[in-house]
This record gives sequence, C-alpha cells and structure tokens, in this order.
Amino acid sequence: MQHLVQIKRLPGNEDIQLPQKMSELASGFDLYAAVSEPVTLQPGERGLIPTGFSLAMPGELEAQIRPRSGLALKHGITALNSPGTVDADYRGEVKVLLINHGQEPFVISRNERIAQMVFQYVPTVRLEEVEELSETGRGAGGFGHTGK
Repeated sequence: MQHLVQIKRLPGNEDIQLPQKMSELASGFDLYAAVSEPVTLQPGERGLIPTGFSLAMPGELEAQIRPRSGLALKHGITALNSPGTVDADYRGEVKVLLINHGQEPFVISRNERIAQMVFQYVPTVRLEEVEELSETGRGAGGFGHTGK
C-alpha cells in the first residue's frame, strides 16, 4: 500500500536535493543539509541542522529521523534524539539534531547527506485507567533484570 506524502521545498533551498532513497529497497530517504554556510561541530558539540523542506503526511504516519550509519562509523556523528519524530500535523521545516561523538571537528556542508527519514505507521491507541494490571512472569523487573 502506498501513501502520498507531500513535500514542500522552502524558499532559498532550490539547490538542496530533496529526500531520496539511495537504492531500490532502502527503507530510508537520505536527508541533505540546507545550511547557508558550513557548520563545524566540535567533539561533544550538537547542532540543529535544517533540511530545507517541510512535509504533509496522512494521520496514520510519522516520519522518523535516524542517523546515517556511515557518518556514525567514520566520524562519530549521530542524531541525538534518535529516532526523532516528525508528527503528521507538523508543518514546519524538518531539522536534524546532530551530535559529534567523534574525536575530531566535523564540518557539515550545504547539500551534504546528514541523516535518513523512515516513515512508520502510528496506531490509534486509547488509554484506559485501571486499578490493577494483569500479572506476567516478568512482573516489574526492569533494566538488566535478566542478566548482563
């Protein structure tokens, strides 16, 4: 099943590549930096990087912003709030919160691939308050309760 997602290129970004899949079976669309001048992220520094577009998608979808594995492996660059969520009712510019976990400064140039965007279904959920929850074998066991 295919869903129509509208994309709007924002003024001043006519030269920025719109999101695209880099292979036929890729799940993510690569996102490109719409910075007006190069941005340098020092080790440990974070920055909000514009992409130059906004979206309109059906209510049953969300767009998740995820790191690019190559940037993470080679340079320690990742999306800080991964996955970041773009809600269906948001109409502002999609931006990517990057952080440099590497040991060297990293320069982000205009039209450089910085992240990927994956669309996911969002189920309709209704929360119901109750006095008690059903029992399970795990119970309230949390972080690390099953071993290392």
